[in-house]
Amino acid sequence: MNTRVLKTNVTSIRGMVSVPGDKSISHRSIMFGSIAEGTTKVEHFLPGADCLSTIACFKNLGVSIEQKGTSVYIEGKGLNGLKEPEGVLDVGNSGTTIRLMMGILSGRPFHTVLMGDESIAKRPMTRVVNPLREMGARIEGRHNGELTPLSVTGTKMQGIRYELPVASAQVKSAILLAGLQAEGKTVVVEPERTRDHTERMIVEFGGTVSREGNEISIEGNQHFKGTSIYVPGDISSAAFFMVAAAITENSEVVLKNVGLNPTRTGIIDVMKNMGADIHVEVTHNDAEPYGNITVRSSKLKATIIEGDLIPRLIDELPVIALLAVKADGTTIIKDAAELKVKETNRIDTVADELSSIGADITPTDDGLIIKGGSSLSGGRVSSHGDHRIGMMLAVAGLLAEDELILEEPEAIQVSYPTFFEDLHTLMQ
Repeated sequence: MNTRVLKTNVTSIRGMVSVPGDKSISHRSIMFGSIAEGTTKVEHFLPGADCLSTIACFKNLGVSIEQKGTSVYIEGKGLNGLKEPEGVLDVGNSGTTIRLMMGILSGRPFHTVLMGDESIAKRPMTRVVNPLREMGARIEGRHNGELTPLSVTGTKMQGIRYELPVASAQVKSAILLAGLQAEGKTVVVEPERTRDHTERMIVEFGGTVSREGNEISIEGNQHFKGTSIYVPGDISSAAFFMVAAAITENSEVVLKNVGLNPTRTGIIDVMKNMGADIHVEVTHNDAEPYGNITVRSSKLKATIIEGDLIPRLIDELPVIALLAVKADGTTIIKDAAELKVKETNRIDTVADELSSIGADITPTDDGLIIKGGSSLSGGRVSSHGDHRIGMMLAVAGLLAEDELILEEPEAIQVSYPTFFEDLHTLMQ
């Protein structure tokens, strides 16, 4: 098993970091570029393992894609230009890839088999399969389509009105991508607003989509044109350095060109509520707004995180739990049962790993109760193959009083290949 000895007892971190491109936007840029007509250029693409899985899948569907570092060039031939793959489409560890691709493939006139790694094999798929079946899709898999591998045979799709039982940008996006190919109108109703990168990208590629309250509507038979996309820095990656600066004494970190889409900035709201010294400067208010975030160390107080705030920071909750460990008082996270079906059961994993090094943290059915003020000790911790758990524990290491060893650090490659190098730079 791979391990990494983490830097501990760090007295301050200082400097500037440009985090990699947003993972959600990188995935979607490849997908939309592939189903558009003409050339799409993507800049500041995230070359992490998950997004590379998306590229590999579309290459297997006959799309010409050339990657040069963080620039990607896609020669799209439209939805009708996709071809039946010769083998199985392997999504690796990427839930975004498999769920959104189901929406695209459901309306294509050929057969496809989708599968991924051991983590994907355990993650629930009927949340996507059921609405797509309502639209006419023919999808089969283990446990009646609950688990991979999944077989998708494309058919003529019909628009539907669908109320999401759980707020999920992935499910919403899959239905909208199927709706683009369906007869009539497709309407998705969200219980709470989720990240809207798919809707923004539909417009960027020349399509139309409308929102009224929590209802998103799309008409079928739309055609896209290739375009140029700049991918802002991923706020979910920036979050680890934001928290690191807030909880490490005498620290100041500037994160450059970070995505500031309001459906993703819940962590900024939470940090401000907890008393963090944080300044946000919007420098570009384009299709995806972005700018700079400066965080300085400060005294933190507990808060309650719940309700419609949860979808705006679902991926940041593991590192927010660490933030709460260093705050005065008891922080409560609730309405976050969705954490159980991520790369790991993040509720239990966060509680187990932080408790093992001295945190006072209790899991609940839908969140965590964190009593602040604990000192963190050394020992052995594990990412459990989950990139966000791995990065959270690396940040926890900054405060650990004894040697801390991280097992399975390679999981971090999924979303942030240069994470340890960037963290090391701030400790100089």
